[in-house]
Amino acid sequence: MSLGRVLVVDDDKNICELLRLYLEKEGYGVILAHDGDEALVKFNALKPDIILLDIMLPGIDGWQICREIRHKSNVPIIMTTAKSETFDKVLGLELGADDYVVKPFEAKEIIARIKAVTRRTGQVPVETQTKEVHYDKLSVNMTRYELKVNGKTLDTPPKELELLFHLASNPNRVYTRDQLLDEVWGFEYYGDSRTIDVHVKRLREKLEGVSDKWALKTVWGVGYKFEAEEE
Repeated sequence: MSLGRVLVVDDDKNICELLRLYLEKEGYGVILAHDGDEALVKFNALKPDIILLDIMLPGIDGWQICREIRHKSNVPIIMTTAKSETFDKVLGLELGADDYVVKPFEAKEIIARIKAVTRRTGQVPVETQTKEVHYDKLSVNMTRYELKVNGKTLDTPPKELELLFHLASNPNRVYTRDQLLDEVWGFEYYGDSRTIDVHVKRLREKLEGVSDKWALKTVWGVGYKFEAEEE
């Protein structure tokens, strides 16, 4: 049984074939695209479950592809970039990317990151745990990957939902940025504190003024907490 379909976008055909080999061995279906235009055509036609997206491509670059896909879908996107290329992690996060990997990478690292994303989006079973939290005018459901505010479902990228769920599941507990990177991103994510700041900023734009019974708070010099009234 296929674990889902991965759209691999890279102009290096050797990399594409290597990833196809490893991904198919793991049980994934693989779609290949070698430039930006082909990537968008195949995304629209074949609806992959996850995208592995190189930044430097002929024609439309990875940034623009990410931007266009995010206008219509919350499909997980992992960006890839060569070490010699300038890669602004914050730009990638602002555009909606979920993760990034620097080349040269080990195929097993790619597999692990893809598995982590598919676990988080509910495509394979995870350990039994509470999958939903409720507060005044707020509901976060991780089984359906759904955020409801005032009864209305808001389109929210997976990483934002995971971060909010983690904080809201532990109300009034203060987390450092490093703790959140480790516990939410996991798999030795080599990010920095700006990663968390960008996601919190986007969550606040969705949650601003919804209720006076809870709030996403900055603890200056430390990190963040989901502040809620005690029951």
